[in-house]
Amino acid sequence: MNTEHLATKLAKIILKKKGENVLILDLRDTAPFADYFVIATATSTVHARAIADALQNRKETGGLSKPHHIEGLETAQWILLDYFDVIVHIFLPDVREFYGLERLWGDVPQKVINDE
Repeated sequence: MNTEHLATKLAKIILKKKGENVLILDLRDTAPFADYFVIATATSTVHARAIADALQNRKETGGLSKPHHIEGLETAQWILLDYFDVIVHIFLPDVREFYGLERLWGDVPQKVINDE
């Protein structure tokens, strides 16, 4: 599976779990450490953990590999799941606004993921 397909699949799993404002940033021509960021907002810490759990559940992901590394599950205000070339960021609304990854990476192509 190529990294674009992986990013899209992870974004759709987030949508299934009612993640909000799901966005994919294409970092391929900009960053040496990842091809894509998937960014989403959760409505609460419980919601953020539920999304992270779904992304780690092989049954829900259709057999995708588990993330290589996870940060932030304890506080669940910003959870990062590292799939090597795709990095997923799950934020609470105020934390997402404060750190503004979309603004920091504003010059890269962005794709909004909606329910279809």
